[in-house]
Amino acid sequence: MPTVLVTGASRGIGREFVVQYREAGWRVIATCRDPEGAGYRNSDAFELDVSDPVSIKNVADALSGDSIDLLINNAGINRAKHTGFGSLDYDAWDEVMWVNVLAPLRVAECFALHVARSDRKQMVFLSSIMGSIEENSGGMPIYRSSKAALNQAVRSVTPDLLSKGITSLLIHPGWVKTDMGGPSAAIDTQTSVNGMRETIETLTPTMAGAYVNYDGTPIPW
Repeated sequence: MPTVLVTGASRGIGREFVVQYREAGWRVIATCRDPEGAGYRNSDAFELDVSDPVSIKNVADALSGDSIDLLINNAGINRAKHTGFGSLDYDAWDEVMWVNVLAPLRVAECFALHVARSDRKQMVFLSSIMGSIEENSGGMPIYRSSKAALNQAVRSVTPDLLSKGITSLLIHPGWVKTDMGGPSAAIDTQTSVNGMRETIETLTPTMAGAYVNYDGTPIPW
């Protein structure tokens, strides 16, 4: 039975990953800041705040003997999304960069050995098409810059991950009807996660560090 660990599993896309992988027969390790409040009441749910380095290390230590076939860095935030040039919220920018860039790389470092000892050896990072510089039409500089930075960071460590046998992937979930995406978004969480799971199933080392849409189509950097 393969094992997947999902960050930010309390709601939205993260929770849908948990549902679909459980239905597919995987062992699912669901992590979020309040597992009990999110309705998780089994041994494979862990309290994990990705903004807290100690919290990440504690979960990694608790799972030190486990193999993780697929690590999904899903947790992310979008603060001050309606502010623009002239009214930028630099405190919010700092928080977004910490959670969307530094945190997933820290999670990857802390769980690299868990993934390296597995059969599949895969790490997936939820990015966004808004991290594309070529596709940038303006607006939302805080969120866009965080996803562009995540793309660059993951692409930069891809050779190090490959040296451990680990294949990485940057994936845009689509414009999804979640608290972040809003009710007018194009697709629901089921469609997004089902598409991402199909794309992840096709992941091979030759695709390491790729930046793709949920349906597997490439996104320009």
